Amino acid sequence: MANVDAFTNEEALNPAAQLFHAQRLNCYIVTIVGFKTKINPNVIKAGLEHTLLKHPLFCSKIKVDEKEGRNMKWTRTTVKLENHVIVPNLDPDIKNPDQFVEDYVSNLTKNAMDMSQPLWELHLLNIKTSDAEAVGVFRVHHSIGDGASLTSLLLACTRKTSDLEALPTFPIKKRAGPSTYSSKLWLLLSFWSILRLICNTFVDFMLFVATFFFLKDTQSPIKGAPRCDLTTKRFVYQIVSLDDIRLVKNVTNTTVNDVVLGVTQASLSRYLDRRYAEDEKDGGARKNNNNIPESIRLRAIAMAEMMKKGSKDKWGNEIGFVIVPLTIALHGDPLDYIERAKAKMERKKLSLEARCTFPFSNYVLKTFGVKAAAALTHTVFTNTTVAFSNVVGPLEEISFIGHPIAFLAPTIYGFPHAITIHCQSYVNKMTIILAVDPNVVPHPHQLIDDIEESLQLIKDAALKRRSSKI
Repeated sequence: MANVDAFTNEEALNPAAQLFHAQRLNCYIVTIVGFKTKINPNVIKAGLEHTLLKHPLFCSKIKVDEKEGRNMKWTRTTVKLENHVIVPNLDPDIKNPDQFVEDYVSNLTKNAMDMSQPLWELHLLNIKTSDAEAVGVFRVHHSIGDGASLTSLLLACTRKTSDLEALPTFPIKKRAGPSTYSSKLWLLLSFWSILRLICNTFVDFMLFVATFFFLKDTQSPIKGAPRCDLTTKRFVYQIVSLDDIRLVKNVTNTTVNDVVLGVTQASLSRYLDRRYAEDEKDGGARKNNNNIPESIRLRAIAMAEMMKKGSKDKWGNEIGFVIVPLTIALHGDPLDYIERAKAKMERKKLSLEARCTFPFSNYVLKTFGVKAAAALTHTVFTNTTVAFSNVVGPLEEISFIGHPIAFLAPTIYGFPHAITIHCQSYVNKMTIILAVDPNVVPHPHQLIDDIEESLQLIKDAALKRRSSKI
C-alpha cells in the first residue's frame, strides 16, 4: 500500500493498486450523497482544498514508464478543481428529478477517467429529489484506495451537525463478557472452537480454490453474462428504517448483518421466482406457485477489508474475499430467512477465510504478476452471482463542508457481477443500493421493491412472534 506519510513527488503503485488498472478489473467506487440543503459549489471547492487535497493520491496522476510500459507511478501534479468538481447547469423544473439523477449516475459508467489527471471527481447536482434537496456524486478509481480507506477519508471531511468541531461517532463493538464456565469446561469448549475454526477455514479455502478452477453458480436469470463488467450500470437505492431492522434483530436474537443478509435472501428469492415464472410463461404454462429450481446454487462474495488496526500505513487496497452461499427458496415463515442467515454467519465467524484468501491472492499477485492476479479475481467473481457488503455509518447526523447530509449510498462497479448490493447505515436509517447490469436486470426497481417488501414481511412476522411470547 502507499505510505502516504512518506509520499514524495513520485511513488510506484503497489501491486494491488496496479491490479485495479488491469483490463479485467478496471473498478470505480461511486458514492451518492444526499444533502438537506442546496449545495454551494464555492464553499465545497474551498473546503476540498483544506481536506481532500491534503491527501497525496488525490493530487497525483498516474505515469506509465515508457521504457518498460508496465511500471506505473503516482506523480504529483497541480490539481485544477474545475476539472474535478463538476457543476452542471440544470433545469430546476425537471419533471422527474429522481429518474434524472439515476440516469446521470448511470451515464458516468460509460466513460473511463482521464489518466492525465488525478483519478477522482465530484458532481454537484442542485436538484431536489424525493430524498434530498441536492445530490453529490463522488467517483473515485479503486486504485486510490479500498472502500474502508475512501470512506474514512470522506468521513474525515465531515463533522457532526450538533458540534461542528467534532468528528462523527460510530457504534462500538461490544466485547463478550467474562466466561462463567469452569476452567475445564472452558478449555474443552476452546479446543472444540479451535478445531472447528481449522476445519471451517480449510473447507472455505478449498471452496475458494474450487471456485477459481471449476465450481460455478447455477446459470440463473440474474447471473451475469461474460464480461458484464464492461457494460453500463444502473444504480437504484431505497432508504429503509434502521429501527425496523433492529426490531427484527432483537426478536430473533441475531445481528443487523444477519437481518440484512436474510432480507437479501428473501428478496432475491421473490425476484427469481417472478423471473422464472416469466420464462415459463414464454415457454408454456406456469407449473405452480414455486418456480425456483431445486438445488439452485447462488453465492455472494463479501469483501473484507484487511487493514490492520494501529497500522502506520492506513491506506491501500487490502481485501480478502468471503464466499457466502445464499438460501434461494420460498419459505412460509419469513423469519426462516433470518435464521438461515444467522446460521451461515455464525459459521463464517468461525473461519479465517478472508485471512487466507487475501495472502493467497497477494502471493499470486507478487509471484505471477498483475495479469495472473486479475484473472484469479475475475474468475472467482464470474463464477459467483452477487457481491454484497454491509457498512456501519455514523450514529449522528453529519455535514460535509457545511452541508448537512440526508443519506449516504456507496457502491462499486467494474467487477463481473450483474448485481452488487451495498447496505449503508446512517443515524436511524439504512440505504440499500443496487448496482445492476440492465441487460440482466432490466427492471431494477422491482428488485429494490422486493427488498422493501421482504423487510416489511419479516418485520410483521417478528412482531407476531413477539406478541405471542407476551
